[in-house]
Amino acid sequence: MLGALIGDYVGSRYEFHNVRRKDFEFYTKYSRNTDDSVLTCAVADALMDCMPLEFDEKNLAILRVAAADQIVAWSKAFPDGGYGGMFRKWMHGVNGYQPYNSFGNGSAMRISAVPYFAKNIDEVKKLSKAVTAVTHNHPEGIKGAEAIAVCIFMALQNEDKEAIKKVACSYYPEIEQLDYETLVETYEFNETCQGSVPQAIYCFLISKDFEDCIRTAISIGGDSDTIGAMAGSIAEAYYGIPDYIRDTAFEMFPEKIQDCYKRFEKAIQGQPESI
Repeated sequence: MLGALIGDYVGSRYEFHNVRRKDFEFYTKYSRNTDDSVLTCAVADALMDCMPLEFDEKNLAILRVAAADQIVAWSKAFPDGGYGGMFRKWMHGVNGYQPYNSFGNGSAMRISAVPYFAKNIDEVKKLSKAVTAVTHNHPEGIKGAEAIAVCIFMALQNEDKEAIKKVACSYYPEIEQLDYETLVETYEFNETCQGSVPQAIYCFLISKDFEDCIRTAISIGGDSDTIGAMAGSIAEAYYGIPDYIRDTAFEMFPEKIQDCYKRFEKAIQGQPESI
């Protein structure tokens, strides 16, 4: 989860000012936590609200309600998060808080807490769909979130990159054809899952460590904060986060986001070991 918060924070400066190289300033006076971080915390809070988690339909329905409630509460607490137009209407109840068939990458940017509450892939998928479909009930929106969540879970289980890549390509075969130099030269802003999730996963797969993953993700341009959040969430699970990055970034986050992450850390420490 913290990897997503950091990726969002670092990428926020470059979302509308793309930088097509890796040697950019990591933290700037313009950096901030955007809707990616806000909604990541909302999903984490929903999961914590429903602990201990059960996976029958009754309890998944309870989780869906909790997710909707927390997403509304968090988005209203941070009204300037940079939300999309369709989501903004949803958060204000214009359509009665009904899902709006979105396949935007908002589903995948906020999913990173889910794998920490699951004991196997099946549970990852059930939790992912429950917290995603409250807004992004389009098949591509659900798929994008699930793909990121499954990659994170596999990284937490110490699976190697080849194994993660194989599963990622089962969701997005085009990952096999992606090329870093070509992305740097030609990739354009794309807020859909199908146009940004494969790129984020690819950036993780070719990275050397956590910092390199964030720099790689942002250097291809496009929706930099969200690609940074998605790639960073997998990188955290795979590499861990160096203290010099973790501590500096954390101190810059709003207090409400800091408090949420502290609760999350305590919550996952109390969970049974994954199997």
